[in-house]
Amino acid sequence: MKGATLTATQLNYRYLRLADDIGNKILEGIYKAGEKLPSIRKLHDHTGYSITTVYQAYIELEKRGAVEPRLKSGFYVKPLLRNILPLPKLKRHKPAPKKVLINALAAAIVEDMSDSSMLQLGGAAPDPKLLPYKQLLRPIKSNINCNIKDIIANYDNPSGTLELRQQIAKRTLGISQKITISKIIVTNGCMEAVNICLRAIAKPGDTIIVESPTFFCFLQLIEDLNMLALEIPTDPEHGIDIKSLKQALKQNDVKACIFISNFQNPLGYAMSSNKKRELVDLLSKRNIPIIEDDIYGDLYFGKTRPSTLKSFDKKGMVLYCSSFSKTLAPGLRVGWTMPGIFIDTVKRLKLNTSIVSPTLNQFIISEFLKSGSYDRHLRKLRTALKNQVSNTALAIARYFPEDTKITAPQGGLILWIQLNAAVDGLKVYHEAKKNNINILPGILCSTSKKYKNFIRVSCRYPWNDKVEKGIIRLAKIINEF
Repeated sequence: MKGATLTATQLNYRYLRLADDIGNKILEGIYKAGEKLPSIRKLHDHTGYSITTVYQAYIELEKRGAVEPRLKSGFYVKPLLRNILPLPKLKRHKPAPKKVLINALAAAIVEDMSDSSMLQLGGAAPDPKLLPYKQLLRPIKSNINCNIKDIIANYDNPSGTLELRQQIAKRTLGISQKITISKIIVTNGCMEAVNICLRAIAKPGDTIIVESPTFFCFLQLIEDLNMLALEIPTDPEHGIDIKSLKQALKQNDVKACIFISNFQNPLGYAMSSNKKRELVDLLSKRNIPIIEDDIYGDLYFGKTRPSTLKSFDKKGMVLYCSSFSKTLAPGLRVGWTMPGIFIDTVKRLKLNTSIVSPTLNQFIISEFLKSGSYDRHLRKLRTALKNQVSNTALAIARYFPEDTKITAPQGGLILWIQLNAAVDGLKVYHEAKKNNINILPGILCSTSKKYKNFIRVSCRYPWNDKVEKGIIRLAKIINEF
């Protein structure tokens, strides 16, 4: 009996020690997210541990959330997204309307994002290797189902081709209720949708609420339209601070809001459904329209797509905007909006801005959607991005200074990084550029200097040595500051 107890203790120690060893190798990047681990038999042969001990080690790692079994395939490294490093702290401030002055700096940085010679850790679009270009172009090459000449030689409906709007309408299940084809307007990407929606509901001098930090292109747009930005403190995990928002609404004449409720750029959070409902109700009662940018909504890492602000809209006050730029083809610039009760004004502005979006691009997207390939592609893309975010975050934890803080996004492809207060993110950007690495300095994501020691890093690339070396070099630059 005594001997049996001793054997059990030794067995427990062995499987825990093996689990710790494998777990450490995952954290050290020896085994990458999504990578298949050695089979039970192979690990048994290599370590000399019994089959039972190896199996128990894998089960222990599964309990810890480090690995996941796949039927008839083995055990794989599960992407680690939480508790890698502390989250950035919520930056509280007293909200006040401000003029925006970021366009000159933003223009130079955006130009760098198109430089193919640089390691692009700044732009927020998936690597081209992850996108189905061959499948997208198949209808043009085959020319079986259409006459390309007729498509490119004529203007189509300014609101978009019937075929594309039909496909988009099918995909609004769970996103919005009572959406018909006539309520959808196709645009040249998501930013044109946001642009014409903002122009439809506000005028120069008006105050527009945004999250803080926010997507820098929203600030550029507000600057160009000579409006004022009112930044509301936003938590990296839970989203906009409702208490601060209510106070700002009492003290300011707000004309509109622009929010990214799912995998916000740059924080990456997804607002809870209850908070979305509360936010829509709060603003709807005051007749304040919401522009919702849901461009990352399909790039969720969980089991189901998150809800939208639009799904809680009862009065048509939410102007929903999205595009296929992050999921299919950035260069085709195919986006859309469902602007609710403002549809007539948005239609007129669309017509006066660009008349009609390119019909060939719309045809390419609609044919791909009709083929049934989009959801299969999305499943693959979400898995790839989930692994890439995990691998990038773990590398940052390994190589960046110990006081670094990062977000824990549950979708999308962006990490928001808080550095030591002594580090200037803009100087890091300039030094990284000298080393052919592009990042986004946090100073662009606000009207003030609240995020001077922040940077945004994209996880767009499948993990490889070049990316890891880029992260290591970036860490050295930061350490030098």
